[in-house]
Amino acid sequence: MIDWHNVDTVLLDMDGTLLDLQFDNWFWQRHVPDCYARAKGIEQAEADRILNHWIQSHLGTLNWYCLDFWSQELGLDIAGLKRAAADRIAVRPGAETFLQRLQDSGKQVIMVTNAHRDALSLKIERTGIDRYFHELVSSHDYGHAKEAQAFWQHLQRHLPFEPARALLVDDSLPVLHSAQLYGIGQPVSILHPDSSLPRREHTRPFPAIDDFLAVLP
Repeated sequence: MIDWHNVDTVLLDMDGTLLDLQFDNWFWQRHVPDCYARAKGIEQAEADRILNHWIQSHLGTLNWYCLDFWSQELGLDIAGLKRAAADRIAVRPGAETFLQRLQDSGKQVIMVTNAHRDALSLKIERTGIDRYFHELVSSHDYGHAKEAQAFWQHLQRHLPFEPARALLVDDSLPVLHSAQLYGIGQPVSILHPDSSLPRREHTRPFPAIDDFLAVLP
């Protein structure tokens, strides 16, 4: 699945790749609509409808990942709500062993996440996985989500690497398509980003990791 002999740089997503996406799915699909309904004094179904419409209209953009944007739009302290529920944040099975082996391999290891810096800081605080990386990059640093070619252009200027000799592991298929278009040599997906949901049947055209321990360098 992974040709480690042709990998100098490893680019790793955070949510749904290294961390269980269950937290974020629960937070945005259940917790935020519930808090919004109570704050506005409206029915849960109406809150769900409003939130779903707003989320769909910003999907794949930097706004979709921006806690400040959603705090302003919804009138809620989104960062505060995340911190209050931080005990739900969890590392995916095998991820830390995978990260330790990458660190030992001497390859350049970079986190590339669409997470807002506040969310990134909270998750690092809870998990300590920052110790395995040479650099933590948030798309908010560049003003472009990973779905945009401009993100990869900024990344290469900031942290020079050879795209053809880079591995990207990410649970988002649109992000993987963007990376592939930019020339990332090995885009790889995740079969089970959310432990509360069934595994994906496929992630074509990308190979997918089901067990980090089976693809150690």
